Amino acid sequence: MNIPIDALAHLVGGSPQFMLELTDDQQKKLRRFIHKRVLNHEDADDILQLTYLEAWRNRERFSGQAALSTWMCGIAQNLIRNHFRRLYAKPVHCEFDESLWHGQEDNKNLDWEFEINRRLENTLSAIDHLPAEMRKTLYASLETDGSYQDTADVLDIPIGTVRSRLSRAREHLKRVTHSSIYP
Repeated sequence: MNIPIDALAHLVGGSPQFMLELTDDQQKKLRRFIHKRVLNHEDADDILQLTYLEAWRNRERFSGQAALSTWMCGIAQNLIRNHFRRLYAKPVHCEFDESLWHGQEDNKNLDWEFEINRRLENTLSAIDHLPAEMRKTLYASLETDGSYQDTADVLDIPIGTVRSRLSRAREHLKRVTHSSIYP
């Protein structure tokens, strides 16, 4: 997701010229910086947008002693810190379900372990049977933490192609792993 920096000028007024110095690579670096620290993609995208807004609101504080991208990573780090403070300040509501625990104390449930291993083997085998381009896109998506745009950038293909290939791969894997029949 590219944030239209020019649009920020309409929110506050003035010229966003100093923020236009961020290159596409620096914007991607900022996005990766946030996504590495915040695993929930929606929260990470929100923090990215807040970073741009905070940078714009505090543009007069930018002295130029550090690189603009470094200054913005500092803003992002503070926003991430605040995000986790708020997140962990909320009490976690969790109910203990005794029926799930009963009979599972110390002995391993071998049937469950066998089933998990069988599903894992089926899934890995199904991935091996995917068409090469679909498999390559799936692996690239895993390496980029599931970001469609980053996957498209890595593979140098349109984002629509990434979405299409991943959608077809997911459907194929669901179909194959649930039926346990391979092509």
